[in-house]
Amino acid sequence: MSPIATSRFFRCVAIVWLAATGAVVAAPAIPAWSLLPQPAKLSPAGSGAATIADGAVVSVRGADRAQVQSMAERFVQRVADTNGLHLRLAATGAAHPAIAFDVEPNADVTDDAGYRITVDDGGILVTARTPRGAFYGSVTLAQLLTPAGWTRGAPVAVAHGVIDDHPRFAWRALLLDSGRHYQSVAEIKQLIDWMSLHKLNVLLWHLTEDQGWRLDIPKYPELTKIGACRKAVGFDRELTGSAEQPYCGFYTEADARDIVRYAAERYVEVVPEIDLPGHMQAAVATYPWLGVTGQRPPVWTEWGVSPWLLKPNEKTLQFVDDVLDEVMRLFPSRYISIGGDEADKQQWNASPEVQAQMRKLGLANMDQLQGWFTQQVAAHLIKAGRTPVGWDDELVAGATLPAAEVVMSWHGDDNERVALTAIKQGHDVVMTPQESLYFDHVQSDRPDEWPGPPPAATLRQAYDTVVIPNGASAAEAKRIIGVQAGLWAEQMPTFAHDQHAVFPRVAALAELGWSPAQAHDWDGFLQRMPAELARYRALGIGYADSAFAPAFQVTASEGGFRVELANQVGFGTLRYTTDGSAPTSRSTPYSRPLTLARDATLRAATFAADGFELAAPRALVLDETTLLSRDSSALATCSQQPGSRLEGSKPATGPRPLYSVDIGNACWLWPQASLDGTRHVAMTVERMPWRFGDEAKDAVVRHPADAAGEFEIHADSCTGPLLARLPLGSAARANGQVRLDAQVAMPAGAGARDLCVFATGDPRQGQWALARIAFSK
Repeated sequence: MSPIATSRFFRCVAIVWLAATGAVVAAPAIPAWSLLPQPAKLSPAGSGAATIADGAVVSVRGADRAQVQSMAERFVQRVADTNGLHLRLAATGAAHPAIAFDVEPNADVTDDAGYRITVDDGGILVTARTPRGAFYGSVTLAQLLTPAGWTRGAPVAVAHGVIDDHPRFAWRALLLDSGRHYQSVAEIKQLIDWMSLHKLNVLLWHLTEDQGWRLDIPKYPELTKIGACRKAVGFDRELTGSAEQPYCGFYTEADARDIVRYAAERYVEVVPEIDLPGHMQAAVATYPWLGVTGQRPPVWTEWGVSPWLLKPNEKTLQFVDDVLDEVMRLFPSRYISIGGDEADKQQWNASPEVQAQMRKLGLANMDQLQGWFTQQVAAHLIKAGRTPVGWDDELVAGATLPAAEVVMSWHGDDNERVALTAIKQGHDVVMTPQESLYFDHVQSDRPDEWPGPPPAATLRQAYDTVVIPNGASAAEAKRIIGVQAGLWAEQMPTFAHDQHAVFPRVAALAELGWSPAQAHDWDGFLQRMPAELARYRALGIGYADSAFAPAFQVTASEGGFRVELANQVGFGTLRYTTDGSAPTSRSTPYSRPLTLARDATLRAATFAADGFELAAPRALVLDETTLLSRDSSALATCSQQPGSRLEGSKPATGPRPLYSVDIGNACWLWPQASLDGTRHVAMTVERMPWRFGDEAKDAVVRHPADAAGEFEIHADSCTGPLLARLPLGSAARANGQVRLDAQVAMPAGAGARDLCVFATGDPRQGQWALARIAFSK
């Protein structure tokens, strides 16, 4: 064998041996650390890297060996699932592992949840005081092994340096509403897995609602026999398969224990919520004596705020104590949420018995009576060694809450005034403002945005959430114990929708809860998002790309159209095609407004610097109808409030339609419509069942010209000249979308005119939604 051949032979042997043992090998390129949430302190060495290849050895040493070993096994599986590297977990401490987890109670790290990662010529060492800290170190390490632009299964070079990390807040939470729509045990476990990969540590599990009681309570078995089922109305019929098949679902004691155990293994604490005295219609439907009227309402099929409150008397309090005793038996959490939000007191106010009790207790109003009721419930929890948690509504009303209660502040308007009031009263507070951290809200005003209520809670708004109320002193700021996002499920019937709502906004939540205040950097966050989105994709998470998706702004130009492209966050490179092909990372980059001819199709997508597709392609067809048509997302509402995104009925083929609707007011505005010479209008509409609860009080009723009602189009204002009337007739009885056509009485030479489009009749008898309006000449 020649010297060169011998050299090559031994070099090959060395590479195979190094890969098998996981030892450090040279890397041609060292990607920058791309970590989310951003750790407390990063100290890159500036040169050198440890390369982790297939077969690298992982070892565990130090205290709590069995617990850390179990965590390391999950880490190895997670790495295999995400980037395809198959690491080998040593049965006992290996002599020279590529990766080592070392748990020492006296380790020089900050916080029991903290850790240190050291990357040097010896490999990668994760040091922590506790298994919890080691777990969070493993989450960061998994991200180090999936840098921006990683190739599945290929060796990964990890830059030398030290990461010292610990959480900013103790409460980093996601609320999951299982009352409005039920999630399976497997789906909840999947969500817990993904939460833990964002270093979230609290699942606030909303288990009781007007629309369903979801937890088995053996002493009150009817709660799940009656209270866990509601009539299948609206889209619930599609979930059950028939209007005759009720929508049901609850969790057994075994289910609850299984979820608690699974979450604990991932350092997520399950905090149950039994919301009272409001949001209890399902309980009153089960046991009418719990209510004020003695009547049995149905389990609610509408959304909103129900007036069916618990009766605030001793018999009801005994029921609540019994329920909470069972809850405490199933959930070991120090915290138990008792809600207290949105208690519509109209039945209390109308009840002579409740009025008499209020006077007997020497209370001035019904808010004080709710405070008394809450005090009794909280005292039962405190006696059992638990800490009550509740919403901030009573503080908004000027009443008080039990001194020991943790307050979840969701009224973020008025400069976080309510949260500031809570901490000044001595409460620990969790910040969960609906304006930015209610993840059921829509994420954009795009025409393909998924269903949800307004206003939009964008990725940027989530990231910029105020977590310390303005005006709080340094001492008062310590009362803020964390942040929480809400996943309210009225319009989220499927786990796919849950994923779309949570991701990627949960990345912003993670950074709010974990990273130090001085690390808050929107631009840096965006730079780290491509690697995070690639991890989501590798894990099969159905995340929303709304923040990065291309949007089109079209105006007329000589002989064609002028098109401007942009996206919500102004990040990434927009690339486009006009030849019918899908845009790729090599397609033409957008740099200035485009001038395109008629009968063209523009396709655009957004790409990161490394070629990763940040947002899927969107298409725009440019033809004679482009400037003469609008869908409802491109129209304003007549109230000037943002519309709700509502889903229509599923058609025989194609996707389910989406509408922008001002609930209770079927009226839209098209400012400055250029409709010269148009003679005809076509509208696609759908009548949707009313299930919007207390929105009914604000419904706008317009007198119909015909018994079945009609759509009307007016110029200049909603009382201006009538341009077209489109009778509804048989459309009012149709299921799904229907098309309406009419001639337009457009004045000659009308120029650009403001248009008002509305449906007559009472929306509470069926809410009309507008899919599209199109004029033609």
